Amino acid sequence: MSVLTDIRARGTEDILITATIKNVFPESRTQICVVHQIRNACRYVVWKDKKAFTADMKHIYNAPTQEAAKAALEDFSKQWES
Repeated sequence: MSVLTDIRARGTEDILITATIKNVFPESRTQICVVHQIRNACRYVVWKDKKAFTADMKHIYNAPTQEAAKAALEDFSKQWES
């Protein structure tokens, strides 16, 4: 983190860090920020439903196991499919 902060302080505005990491560490996995995923998904939800929508999404990303997350995703899909 300190290296990236230093690069930014030197004036770099944008880098292809994921591509660079994948070249050096091919087995690395990219983690996408949950907050950004929720914000992007909320663009398609009417204002009055956003609170319920985000609360239902919490059941997915706060699930204790992968199986629980899959079940929460299925419930979420049924609720918000339309």
